Amino acid sequence: MIIQLKKFGTTLVSRPSGKEALLAFRPMLNQINKNEEVIIDFEGVIVLTPSWADEFLTPLSKQFSKRIQLRNIDNSSIKATLSILNKIKDNNNF
Repeated sequence: MIIQLKKFGTTLVSRPSGKEALLAFRPMLNQINKNEEVIIDFEGVIVLTPSWADEFLTPLSKQFSKRIQLRNIDNSSIKATLSILNKIKDNNNF
């Protein structure tokens, strides 16, 4: 499954917004089979804050572990946020 984050907007900020995005997307996540890869595509995302990412990406990391792949992470905002999440959470797959 490919999750295109730009569907949630180009500026992904705030914990409530990240939590809302995850809750809205949860039915789709429940359809992923045990062996399917989960590709998170950041194309089109201009700003990604650690708070939004922690609410949306951290639960995905816990649920899908090593099956997560990240695409289009060249944006400096995305790189910085993923780096922060890695430092805060030792078990993140980012």
